[in-house]
Amino acid sequence: MCGFVGFAGEDGTLDHGATVRAMADAIAHRGPDDAGYFTDGRAALGFRRLAIIDLEGARQPLRNEDDSLVLVFNGEIYNYRELRSALIRAGHRFSTDGDGEVVLHGFEQWGPAVLDRLRGMFALALYRPADGELFLARDAFGIKPLYYAEIGRRMIVCPMLV
Repeated sequence: MCGFVGFAGEDGTLDHGATVRAMADAIAHRGPDDAGYFTDGRAALGFRRLAIIDLEGARQPLRNEDDSLVLVFNGEIYNYRELRSALIRAGHRFSTDGDGEVVLHGFEQWGPAVLDRLRGMFALALYRPADGELFLARDAFGIKPLYYAEIGRRMIVCPMLV
């Protein structure tokens, strides 16, 4: 099932590590196999994983080669092998066999237009540390729901609450 949580636009009043871990602990039932975290002082992302593809690898949050993008992703991309081949031909290097990394490198290659190429069910949060930009998306049918809230200057991201 998997799930991710996070926040961006932080004003400096929270302990990022402790807060994102507490948020991820609250959804531990969505992903009992693994947990991963990212914090940088402006944002924090947490991930709970139910391992299905690339059982030993594909830990999240995922980062691209130069750490300019960070991704948490829940879902399944049915055409990820085809997209992966195209991205390898374009010069991208992969460190996992998971479908989430295709989303990450696809965003590098095509920007938000990667969404038009993805066939599957998904929700994602992609963070750009250099400028603090948080990009949120889900599949067009909403199979994988994505909830967010703006609270003051803070953006809170969470999966389905049950």
